[in-house]
Amino acid sequence: MRPNGIITLTTDFGLIDSYVGTMKGVMLGIAPTSRLIDITHAIEPQNLHQAAYILHSFYRYYPAGSVHLAVIDPGVGSSRRAIALQTPTATFVAPDNGVLTYIWRDLLAEIGREACHLVELDQRDYWLPHVSKTFHGRDIFAPVAAHLAAGVAIEKLGTPIATLTEAALEQPTRGRNGELIGRIIHVDTFGNCITNIRPRHIGDVGHTDLLVQIIDQHIVGLKHTYAEGAVGDLIALIGSSDHLELAVRNGSAAKRLGVGIGDQVRVRAASG
Repeated sequence: MRPNGIITLTTDFGLIDSYVGTMKGVMLGIAPTSRLIDITHAIEPQNLHQAAYILHSFYRYYPAGSVHLAVIDPGVGSSRRAIALQTPTATFVAPDNGVLTYIWRDLLAEIGREACHLVELDQRDYWLPHVSKTFHGRDIFAPVAAHLAAGVAIEKLGTPIATLTEAALEQPTRGRNGELIGRIIHVDTFGNCITNIRPRHIGDVGHTDLLVQIIDQHIVGLKHTYAEGAVGDLIALIGSSDHLELAVRNGSAAKRLGVGIGDQVRVRAASG
């Protein structure tokens, strides 16, 4: 796979400090013709579940040869590994803390382990000369991503490893009465509450026969689009990322309900 020069950035660094800009400077110093694409820097601090969801939601839409850099790193300076994962179409650079969990599981199911190249980033020649204990995004991950974008083979960057760390990302469970219990894993800029519940979890229950409950609110049936609800209505639908969402047409479901990441959502048949 030939690199195309695109490097995407996903972090929890925010935009107030110079962290993101510093990493960009490092990458441009190594690969000056690279194209740096900000996905988001507004991941909740250290929220691996939200970060794993965001990474999983966009990477398929980038052209083959793109490098995806993710720095959500609550274990920076610890014994956690730094890794790079390469597939036939993309390369990921990240701490080995579970942030690639959803992507890894999809790859194993879709193309198999043998089609993935996974290395621990232990070749210091591709890092900055001085490595701080607290900013591996600048000193390790950014330079590695730039070298990959510039055409350095992944095999030169580190030692092959068999598997990566999978986070214990909560999956929907079944309650005492058979209801599906999930949680909000992301709130987007519109206030839509995106859950970890996917159509495969819901099963054969028809859209009109579904009851979605969050706190004391009950939503009967799933809409197909936001516009199917009246202005101000609280609705549920399967969104573009193939996850169950709660939304308010022309409003914010998160603000209306007073909920956020981690809050519980229940789904059952309306007649159940």
